[in-house]
Amino acid sequence: MKKLILLCMFLLVVPVYQVRADEVALAPNAKSAIMIEASTGTILFEKNAHEKLAPASMTKMMSMLLIVESIDKGMIKWDDMVTVSENASGMGGSQILLETNEQMSVKDLFKGIAVASGNDAVVAMAEKIAGTEDNFVSMMNKRAKELGLKNTNFKNPHGLEEANHYSSAYDMSVIAKELVKHEEILEYTSIYEDYLRKGTNRELWLVNTNKLVRFYKGVDGLKTGYTKEAGYCLTATAKKDGMRIITVVMGEEDSKIRQKETTEMLDYAFSQYEVENLLSTKSELGKVEIEKGKSKYITVVPSENVSLLHKKTEEKKTATYELHLGKIKAPIKKGDVVGSLDIKEDSNVIRKISVTVNEDIKKANFIDLYLRYLKDILSGEIAF
Repeated sequence: MKKLILLCMFLLVVPVYQVRADEVALAPNAKSAIMIEASTGTILFEKNAHEKLAPASMTKMMSMLLIVESIDKGMIKWDDMVTVSENASGMGGSQILLETNEQMSVKDLFKGIAVASGNDAVVAMAEKIAGTEDNFVSMMNKRAKELGLKNTNFKNPHGLEEANHYSSAYDMSVIAKELVKHEEILEYTSIYEDYLRKGTNRELWLVNTNKLVRFYKGVDGLKTGYTKEAGYCLTATAKKDGMRIITVVMGEEDSKIRQKETTEMLDYAFSQYEVENLLSTKSELGKVEIEKGKSKYITVVPSENVSLLHKKTEEKKTATYELHLGKIKAPIKKGDVVGSLDIKEDSNVIRKISVTVNEDIKKANFIDLYLRYLKDILSGEIAF
């Protein structure tokens, strides 16, 4: 396949800043910690970030990711009703008090997971998606490998203590980064208090275990965790001035310390850093010809938002963008990868993202191609 490089189609010169993990005294009481900027994945601070530790209920972030990805794929819907099994209703630890054979919507079960950390709710959803809890755990570990997580192994979908169930602060931050790409989940993780079974004799008041969603401006997630083995853990995310920060602390002594140290990390990030948003998933990188498509040309766009992170006090550098495309053939769907966009500093690629198309294009039939051929002759595009 001939490779096409379209440098002239899209070439910008923009400021770029090289950011390294800061050596600052943050999270002194945590066994491990990390802080990243979500759009670039840049590590702003880390402490024993790859150490294998019990993640407690932060495990549910992977479960929530699989749930929302299943919704995106059309496997389930938010308003689907789920029948609770005896296995799910019998879960210990934090619960939303599900009863065997009770029916609850995916939306309400997800709320029970995100706000109240319901172990029964997450098992009910695991069985809904994968048939059995064990099958769902296999999906979790498969997804972890796809994300490149090297220090994670799940044995259950909820995070209760179990041998060989572990993760790391770094791996948790990667899961969180993937999770916040689905902005709809933040509508749930940002809830401070709500009700399930509203107006019934089994009405349940939910209060978020992550108190920062109420007490820190900009925090809209993500997940707390606690077991005796894990200590107090928290993955938090906050957005201010267009910049989203993700923090993870593991092995804290109590909930007040995990909240205090997370707050200090967020304060530091927002005072020292800012992002420059360059491209969105709607930014048109150019039109290219599509082979045997019902349309002759198609517009290519970034598959994700592109932004640059820098320290507020750093000297600006410059970067260029280079678009690489292979031959594009129909049929093709929006979201299919058709090439890549290199972000370069001098001659060094500092970031690479995939490129997709902005619409679905079906394959043309013989009549479509013949009519296009006649049109090209009449328009002068084809000369004899």
